[in-house]
Amino acid sequence: MDAKTYNAALAELRADRDEIKKARAALAKLENTRDKKIRALAAYDNANAERIAPAAGLSLADIVQIAPALAPESLTPPAATAAENPEQPGPAEAPDTELALPDGETPTAAADPAVITPAATALAPSTAETTTSAPPASPAAQAAKPLASIPHGPDGDRWFAHTPNLVSTHPNFTQQARSTVFLDTATGILVHRDQTLRLALPDTRAATILQAVFHTVPEGTERIFITAGDPWHHQADQYAFLKDAVAAWLNEPIDGWRTDTGRGKDKMAGHFVHPRNPVGRYQSDNGRHHVEIRSVGEWFDPEGADPTTVRDAFVLLWKALRAHWNDAVLMGSPSQTGRDLWTRTIPTRGQHADGYPVLSEELRALLHATAGQGRTELLAPPAVPAQLPALVEYDRTFAYAKHTWKSPVGTPRRITAQTFASWSEKDQIKALYGCGHWHVRVTVPDTWNHVGLLPAPAPGDRAWHYPATPGTTFTTWAGGPEIHTALANPIQPWRIEILDGLLFDDGKPLDDWAKKLKDAWATLAAQADLHGDPAQRHAARLASRAVRSLLLYGIGSFAQRPRMVTGTTPRAQERDVPADAEIIGFTDETITWQRPTGFTRDPNAHPEWAAAIWSGARAALLSQRHRDDNAYAGALHAPPGSVVAFRTDAVYLTTPQPWPYHGQPGDYLHKGHLAGPLAAPTTEDELLTLRDAGRAALQKTTATPGEA
Repeated sequence: MDAKTYNAALAELRADRDEIKKARAALAKLENTRDKKIRALAAYDNANAERIAPAAGLSLADIVQIAPALAPESLTPPAATAAENPEQPGPAEAPDTELALPDGETPTAAADPAVITPAATALAPSTAETTTSAPPASPAAQAAKPLASIPHGPDGDRWFAHTPNLVSTHPNFTQQARSTVFLDTATGILVHRDQTLRLALPDTRAATILQAVFHTVPEGTERIFITAGDPWHHQADQYAFLKDAVAAWLNEPIDGWRTDTGRGKDKMAGHFVHPRNPVGRYQSDNGRHHVEIRSVGEWFDPEGADPTTVRDAFVLLWKALRAHWNDAVLMGSPSQTGRDLWTRTIPTRGQHADGYPVLSEELRALLHATAGQGRTELLAPPAVPAQLPALVEYDRTFAYAKHTWKSPVGTPRRITAQTFASWSEKDQIKALYGCGHWHVRVTVPDTWNHVGLLPAPAPGDRAWHYPATPGTTFTTWAGGPEIHTALANPIQPWRIEILDGLLFDDGKPLDDWAKKLKDAWATLAAQADLHGDPAQRHAARLASRAVRSLLLYGIGSFAQRPRMVTGTTPRAQERDVPADAEIIGFTDETITWQRPTGFTRDPNAHPEWAAAIWSGARAALLSQRHRDDNAYAGALHAPPGSVVAFRTDAVYLTTPQPWPYHGQPGDYLHKGHLAGPLAAPTTEDELLTLRDAGRAALQKTTATPGEA
């Protein structure tokens, strides 16, 4: 590029900037006009928020915020939910929202808390003294949304039960394999079993794909894996959001086909709208054919692999799993497959032969609201230097597999503040090392100078944050591993007050399942390193990542979030939009909406297992012992001010660390290293850009061992 071209491009960029400003100003004007109309409508005596919401393209909450007079006289806000794929709850999603508190209750209305002093885990001499001597809550903590708490007395005690007649048991049937083809919609290459064909695709509409595939493979195709091409994005430039473009692609009418409504034991029906990895489920009008269109991206990033290599990866994956499960079948998604394989490890005799009962809906909702997932945090200046000397990435290999050896089982006991205070120090320590989920009040030490240790509900949104300002006090829920880290970290113990808690028996419901997956992963990783054929090495590497997804998303599926149903209604029938639905898009003909439907009677819903693993993984990001090396790793073992970011299993630092790596689950892999000086990232996009550059730079200087 010469100077003339450069200056011309700058002029075009300025013109784009001005157009964007004009568009934003016009949008703001339209929204202001809309809000005035809503407030004017609210003055009508019989105004109804449920009628106004679909007309305005807003949710009920938005309408009430604009016109508070439209709020119901007795409003009990429902538990907010995020749109989730019931079969693929990702581990790095934003943490779950809070439940509404019972009327008249606040998080601090519990009985006098039991306090764990900074010096040890002994109680303070007097719980009354402890309560009054606690530092006042910080403004941020006061502004945060209140977390759910367990009601006092018999109302809360009733939560501590299992859902009647809902138990995880060993299946008495064998999964049926589905005939699968692999298609690159960019090149038209189709792989069916050992055949490689090329389709003539004039466009990438769902109708075109179905017609071409069934013309080429006339009978028996039940699953179409898209390996490249992202056909659901072909009209993305016509929509403000990718999700709208995907929804339009999925819902476009197709002659001879309609949306699948499910069959037999298969409860998965209807399309799943996701901006990157959607699922289209179709059935022919004559009922003879049922087919899914799915993205391979659910399983792994194909990294430009052709459909033949992707097919080979699935074959290698199936063979590796068959070494441990003689009835292993690859289903549509890794979460479906992973959980199905787990059910086949449930004992059929001895302890737990009767299965694992599902917790009460109240406790599942509590865990859903208070047990976040992976830690995602970006520390901006002045917490880190404005100019970084370097950006060094350490990613924990197959991290969640490290935390499956012990999990909560049985009906939990409620541990109130009084109960905890009555225990000996030995029993308190034992409880905190056990499988528990604790409602606590936390105080950051006055001289603290490192990252935050415990998640807290962030003010004004659904995310969690990690307070680190000295003297800050906040109330939260946390698992035993995080509580223990806060009390026994290598820098300075934090003050923890036990308000309430759930304490389970220790068990190993996931241990056999995880060991088999770890063995399959190790086998495939070895093939990826040693196979003589480069294509097979690539396929084995993809298959090893698929095993990681089986465990990762299998664990996420245990969380069983409330389902979100998506639907469409003709514009002329907007009154039929459900009152509790959120409008997520509309065209001249239809309104697209989504609404929560609560928890289903899922016999494999075990959010207590997911919560325990997530808590252990977050704690290991801070501090993890390597016994064989007599060494420690984690953010707290890096200098203060050197931690730039956390992203689920990874930590980003300004300086390299001598942390041991042996390619085992949980080890910290040195995955990226970008030399500075660098401007400290202030947005996620900036961090990801630096991350990718750091990975590329490290690959140029050294061979990266293992597979994270």
